[in-house]
Amino acid sequence: MLKDKVALITGGGQGVGQGIGLALAKQGAHVVVTGRTLEKCETTAEMLRERGVKALALRCDVKSNEDLQNIIDKTIAEFGRLDILVNNAQEVARGPLLSISDEQMNGNWDSGPLATFRLMKMAYPHLKETKGNIINLCSSVMKRWDVGTYGVYAAVKAATQQLTRAAANEWGKDGILVNAIMPHAKSPALAGWMKANPAEAEHFQNSIPLGYVGDCEDDIGAFVAMMCSDGARYLSGQTIALDGGQVFIG
Repeated sequence: MLKDKVALITGGGQGVGQGIGLALAKQGAHVVVTGRTLEKCETTAEMLRERGVKALALRCDVKSNEDLQNIIDKTIAEFGRLDILVNNAQEVARGPLLSISDEQMNGNWDSGPLATFRLMKMAYPHLKETKGNIINLCSSVMKRWDVGTYGVYAAVKAATQQLTRAAANEWGKDGILVNAIMPHAKSPALAGWMKANPAEAEHFQNSIPLGYVGDCEDDIGAFVAMMCSDGARYLSGQTIALDGGQVFIG
């Protein structure tokens, strides 16, 4: 149980972030939901309150250092503590390397590993007090046999993976657990990609041994909640594939 613990989630207005928030709330955690579109965050916050927990919706562009500091400050002002940080927000530029602009590359970097780096540091003193958890979102695209047209996305997610490992190594002595997940989930982004790329999407789903794409709350969120529980107190520095058995990490 995560009763009365406080979680901060970036990109929590829909999809995986929303699913993680709902799963944490099911275990009793209060949740701060952040994203670029406040209305979506408010919708998620209302869903959370219906589960009997407290919820706070905040607008945040993770590429803004000021916005990141603001969500930390408001979380502490509202709840007085922080136990769980979920770095989920990420812009995605897909296409051949020759088609990706510097601006797109910078957007992926700033919203992914740079935002994760900044927010982990901002959250550090609060997580040190609570012996808290950090969950970073990576992707099995890092392990694709053919990374063509996914190079920029794979690159920034690989950087996030290394930041996860470094933080786990450096902050373990402070009682902070830091892990990453590589989920396949029925998010709006994945649904849009599957609709736009039906042939590749069919091959993708057929290559999942369990035969389906995971549910944002019941498959991905529930596992994150378990990672933040006392039963996973010895788990740190790991990147775990939540993909129905598709990727071979090796």
